[in-house]
Amino acid sequence: MANKERDESADNDDRSLSEDAAGARDEAQRSGAEGADAASVPSGASGSDSATSVSEPADGELTVDDILGTAQTADAAAEDAEDAAIADLETQLLNDLKRLQAEYANYRRRTEEQRTVEIERAKGTAVKALLPVLDDLDRAEKHGDLEEGSPFATIAEKLRGITAHMGVTSYGAAGEAFDPQQHEAIVQVPNPAVSEATILEVVEPGYRLGSVELRPAKVVVAVPAE
Repeated sequence: MANKERDESADNDDRSLSEDAAGARDEAQRSGAEGADAASVPSGASGSDSATSVSEPADGELTVDDILGTAQTADAAAEDAEDAAIADLETQLLNDLKRLQAEYANYRRRTEEQRTVEIERAKGTAVKALLPVLDDLDRAEKHGDLEEGSPFATIAEKLRGITAHMGVTSYGAAGEAFDPQQHEAIVQVPNPAVSEATILEVVEPGYRLGSVELRPAKVVVAVPAE
């Protein structure tokens, strides 16, 4: 009986020693971990406090000087250079477009002017064949052959209306100043009553169609007498 009690007492002692050893080992591990954490943080400040003191002002807001003084990154500089290049390209393209529009407008204007001249020339070619007929009508009218209401007078009126509708105009009248660019002098008559060359008589009137000269006026010119 005494032996059994001694054995149980010995077992209890062994378990107590084992539990004490395990507790001491756990305590040592916890102490080592806390020491490592403490070593990783700079002395005198926590991680968050240190970051705040380096990157932000004391009041937590950036001033204009802080923003302007911030160094430009390489990416931002590259973006600015790309934006400037795009702006220059847009300006160049806009100038090219304006130049092309101006050239096209001038081309259209020249084309329209040339087209108008060509149309007038084509009409003038057709009208030139009628000029002798118009001359005959003028001579018949001077001799009184175009009596009002007669068939001949009606035909003459219609023919003159057609040429006028086409834009044909006549020029040259007695008393006008002589212009060698428009008039063809057949005869020159000295006249002390005039101080410059003046049309004395129109032999054949001149005709033009728009800006196209169909025929100059044939006239008798009175010139100052010496």
